[in-house]
Amino acid sequence: MRMDEAGTLKVARDFAALLVAERFAETVELFAPPLRAAVSADALRLAWAAEVAGQGRVGTIGEPTSEPGEADLVRVRIPMACANGGFTVVTSVGADGLLHGLRIAHGEDGADSPAWQSPPYADPARFSEQEVLIGSGPLALPGTLSLPVGPGSGPWPAVVLLSGGGAFDRDESSGPNKPLKDLAWGLATRQVAVLRFDKATFAHPERLPADFTMADEYLPPALAAVRLLRDRPEVAPDRIHLLGHSMGGKAAPRIAAADPSIAGLVLLAADAQPMHQAAVRVARHLAELAPGTGADQAVAALTRQAALVAGSELTPDTPSELLPLGLSAAFWLDLRGYDPVATAAGLTCPMLILQGGRDYQVTVADDLTRWQAALADRPEVTIRIHQNANHFFFPGNGPATPAEYAHPGHVDPAVVDEIATWLTAVAPRRP
Repeated sequence: MRMDEAGTLKVARDFAALLVAERFAETVELFAPPLRAAVSADALRLAWAAEVAGQGRVGTIGEPTSEPGEADLVRVRIPMACANGGFTVVTSVGADGLLHGLRIAHGEDGADSPAWQSPPYADPARFSEQEVLIGSGPLALPGTLSLPVGPGSGPWPAVVLLSGGGAFDRDESSGPNKPLKDLAWGLATRQVAVLRFDKATFAHPERLPADFTMADEYLPPALAAVRLLRDRPEVAPDRIHLLGHSMGGKAAPRIAAADPSIAGLVLLAADAQPMHQAAVRVARHLAELAPGTGADQAVAALTRQAALVAGSELTPDTPSELLPLGLSAAFWLDLRGYDPVATAAGLTCPMLILQGGRDYQVTVADDLTRWQAALADRPEVTIRIHQNANHFFFPGNGPATPAEYAHPGHVDPAVVDEIATWLTAVAPRRP
């Protein structure tokens, strides 16, 4: 039996007030046991510090709205208006009055975000879009297939888009920006079929097991997406590629190793530095941008947690609250056992590896140098730096900051052009 609406909204208001006051230890007391095991007070503090660094301090908590969720849960959206934009905290309230799910949403779910507008290099008259379902069962994922129309003839080369780490929708929405939608529309305009889909962490957060790993998150839907494209008559079955951004780029070699029919990889800002080390590096950067006791505490806690991930003491039974970002021991053990660069080096397919010179999340020094060391001498691998691009490959000047993501932008036309040219030029894979 669900709580009445008034009770549900009161729980949401109390939660939001504690969150904005940065009383994280009290905040997690409102979590149901599974959520408390997955999201510790330290993980919540770090996520909040990242939002504050990018959007500014919360000025106004909007009125929460509710809608039916799964089982006996009610999904509640709480808009937050900030100095430099806004976002929405989305949570699921149970009949027990506790929170059973939590994520921070941007884009269409965000507060006071301007609507996304088509980039100038996209022409919707040159492609059509249709809704598709990736996979089957309770974790099937909704997606969008963009197919070229007009001059030229298929079957077309195709690409599956893989978004970065976090609960992203199919467009990789962040604030007013949708970098994967930019790419999908830009590439479809250039006669490339494009398939993108919501991540399970976005579409089904309440259904995910506690031991969900990066492999679980990326491999099954990506392989299902490739199979879906292979069965489409508009798509050349021997010209299906993966394009991964950030963690999606890290995962792409693993997916290609599982399906040798994949024609090639495009890796955008693909992280190669071990994730627990990168998390500490980025946290220190954010703490410098938004200094304060909370930021210092988040860095110190994350440093301790990263040391546990790196050490021999990590076991499948290590509680997630002792680990970075509240992710499970299974997640970290799986990730620790995966070397994306070595996996990529074992592939024979062509690769295009692009890096933004202004990216502080995935960097030339910490990440691209690892790809270069292993792959730069391979004739089928192209590696390029777009010096003025940030993590989303939006052009800009000066040091990049999280505040950039609160302002509308688009993937650099030169990046879209380079990817489209490469995808259409790659020769079909031969058995």
